[in-house]
Amino acid sequence: MGHSHTHNHSHSHNDLKGRNLFISILLNILITIAQVVGGIVSGSLALLSDALHNFSDVLSLIISYVANKLSKKKASIHRTFGYKRAEILAAFINAATLIIVAILLIIEAIKRFQNPEEIESNLVIWLSLLGIVANGFSVLLLKKDSKANMNMKSAYLHLLTDMMASVAVLIGGLLMKYYELYWVDSVLTFVIALYLIWMGFDLLKRSTKVLMLFTPDDIPLKQIVAEINAFDSIKNVHHVHVWQLNEEEIHLEAHIDFNNDITLSQFDVILHEIEYLVFNKYDINHVNIQPEFGKDDVKDVIVQD
Repeated sequence: MGHSHTHNHSHSHNDLKGRNLFISILLNILITIAQVVGGIVSGSLALLSDALHNFSDVLSLIISYVANKLSKKKASIHRTFGYKRAEILAAFINAATLIIVAILLIIEAIKRFQNPEEIESNLVIWLSLLGIVANGFSVLLLKKDSKANMNMKSAYLHLLTDMMASVAVLIGGLLMKYYELYWVDSVLTFVIALYLIWMGFDLLKRSTKVLMLFTPDDIPLKQIVAEINAFDSIKNVHHVHVWQLNEEEIHLEAHIDFNNDITLSQFDVILHEIEYLVFNKYDINHVNIQPEFGKDDVKDVIVQD
């Protein structure tokens, strides 16, 4: 059986991610405390809902921070993959909490819309400005890493939606201050919640696919099988599995039936060619091939284990 893999790790970059997450955690704790106090004093549901969202941000950022630390731990006899899936699990948890928080906000917004209350708008305005500044800074810290890492994207989305929520609360505060439109508080809460669901669902779906070992969306499995089958020495490619372990690793596992009873050194040459093909064309960096000759087994591309 042949197996190969390629690693590209940057410890300094991981440390930077961890530092940025830690700064964001501290900022969000500050915002949450300020908004809870301000929401109670002012009577603003939008401000309290923003505080609840901020609190979920704190939890999600802590989960992301812990997952980032765990992902760097080495593999062992009992954990042969180490904690490489920690960040994917964190993304799944964060996406799920984002949706749950949004549903709770919708329920509260409907209740408040039916019974609008007068709100101390000045406090709402100043605390929403604090949220915009602090969350805006956190968003900038995590933006770069969010493009390539699902865990960091989940944290980034929490912060981005929170910044947008603070902008909405600011607009609501201004409308309440100058026009006494107190029902705006509930409407903005409802809109914020719908946006949270929309953003969270896509991330929940993506992280679920990874956890369920589904073939990545951008991997054309039939095409890869056809290209490997085109090798002169190969009779059949079957029992194929392709899955994503984490953000950096995509695995390909397959049984290959050869036309001739080749030597191990000949197999190594062919294996190298397959590795080169799938890595350069499809970014698959872990290849595990089981060579066969005349073996009586199921020759279907996909076989249920």
